[in-house]
Amino acid sequence: QVQLVESGGGLVQPGGSLRLSCAASVSMFSLYVMAWYRQVPGKERELVAAITSHGITNYADSVKGRFTISRDNAKKSVDLQMNSLKFEDTAVYYCNLNPPSSTWGQGTQVTVSS
Repeated sequence: QVQLVESGGGLVQPGGSLRLSCAASVSMFSLYVMAWYRQVPGKERELVAAITSHGITNYADSVKGRFTISRDNAKKSVDLQMNSLKFEDTAVYYCNLNPPSSTWGQGTQVTVSS
């Protein structure tokens, strides 16, 4: 059974930073690729960043060089450090396995606005 709890979102000005955290209740967490996704109303959920069990990372082109994904297998957590935020980063952010499980958390809202 998968349970995912995201936190850390908020309102930030363009150019600002936020750090998102995900607490994952996932059996054998360390074996899975974990990822952050985001969704804007009316659009499909998109993959933002992923990290393998050994720490190999992959990013969407739109966030490369600005976002950093990390994980702590002992704590079963996945973080997303977001720097140089842009208006277009505004979305609800979710963590999940990659490929995603059918269970999604509530997400955390990130709003980039001046």
